[in-house]
Order: sequence, then C-alpha cells, then structure tokens
Amino acid sequence: MQLVFDFPVHEKYGFDNFVVCSGNATAFQFAQRLVEPGGTENLLYLYGPAGSGKTHLLTAIGSACSARAGLATVPFVSFKEIDEIYGGEYPAEEVSRLAERFRNAPALLVDDLHLIPDQQSVRIELWQLFNDFYQSGRPIAITGLYPPKELPHLDGHLISRLLWGLVARVDISDEDSRRLIMKKLAEDRQIILPADVIDYLLLHVRRDVPSLIEALETLKRFAFSTKRKITVRLAREALALRM
Repeated sequence: MQLVFDFPVHEKYGFDNFVVCSGNATAFQFAQRLVEPGGTENLLYLYGPAGSGKTHLLTAIGSACSARAGLATVPFVSFKEIDEIYGGEYPAEEVSRLAERFRNAPALLVDDLHLIPDQQSVRIELWQLFNDFYQSGRPIAITGLYPPKELPHLDGHLISRLLWGLVARVDISDEDSRRLIMKKLAEDRQIILPADVIDYLLLHVRRDVPSLIEALETLKRFAFSTKRKITVRLAREALALRM
C-alpha cells in the first residue's frame, strides 16, 4: 500500500504561474520566503477555503525544494486520503509510517490538516515528524481550512508550534481576484475570454479554482468543436451540456 503520495516536479503548479491578488499576496510572499536560498524561515501554515490555491502553493514549495535537492519528486501527505494512508486502522507503532516515508526528504509537506483523525497515535507521529524537520531546519509547509487555534483533533503543543512560524490566509472570494484568475487561466489555454463571458461564468459556475478550470476546459472544447468564438451565448450552451 502506498502510504504517502509524492508531489511530482510539475511546472503547471509553480510560483511563476500562480495568480497573485489581494487575497493571496501574503501567502505567496511567505511561500517564497520558505524556499529562499539562505532564508531564515522554515515553517509556514496556510489556511483558507477549498479551491483557493493552497495546494498550488504547497506544490510550488515542493517543486522548489526537490529541484534544489536534485529529486524528481518530494514526499507529500494529504489527510484527505487518510483511509488510503492508514487503511482505517491507527495502531501505535514503534516506527512511524510517516517518518519512514519522509526519511531524508528535503521538506515536510502536509495538506488538509483539518482532516486529521481524532487518533492519538497519528498525532504522535505527526508531532515527532514535525519536530525532526523543525530542529533540522528543513522547510515545513502545512495547509488547512481553519486558523491554527480552530483546527480540530490537535494537541495544544502542535497548535502553538504552528504559530511559531509564518501563518497566512488564502482567500480569493472577491470579484477582482476571481477575474484575474479567470484571465490567467484563459491565457494559459490560449483562448480569448471576453469580460461579459467572465461575468457570466462567475454568476453560473462555482467559484473555486477547480470548478473555474473545468468550465474553461468545457468552453474551449465546445468552441473548437463548433468552430465558434467564445461568447455568452456559447458559454450558456456549453454549460447546459454539462448538466
């Protein structure tokens, strides 16, 4: 069983193509500080709603760390896949599964910390792993939905440790941020997306980034297949076909 997954070195999710706006600028700057050569920061916690770009920044951090170490991948754990990682059982072990998998890793990357189970053995594993990386000065980047003090199932000492480092909220819920992201996504796909189409999509599509990407891919395929320009009318027809 694969207990912990790897982040590949993936240019699709790097610092260069992260859309910086008012709601994520601090998180972006903190993430870059974490991987600066000779930098003094080695701990970052990012929180905010799903689809706001936390995992993108986590991947960018992992890519920077693995590239510096000459590796193709970097170990990564998401508590979203907790059942796949532990198989539904959380026995106390002399040797931590996580510690074995993260042995000699250039960074500790943890996604979706808010989903950690209410199991003491898992908390102990994470606590020991956190301390090993922190004391060795290797970067630690963790994400979750909530601020540190609102995270469930964590001991107070780990919460206090998270507050030792950099903490930033990632929030792209405002209209200007969404429009910037839509424009960037369209540019990446080499399609022209008029302003009225952007407004239409923001009214009729869920506003998390994965949903916006899916909508743009749908528009692109439909426009190419029908050999038509992207307009509000085309967007309406394309989205109707998804339902």
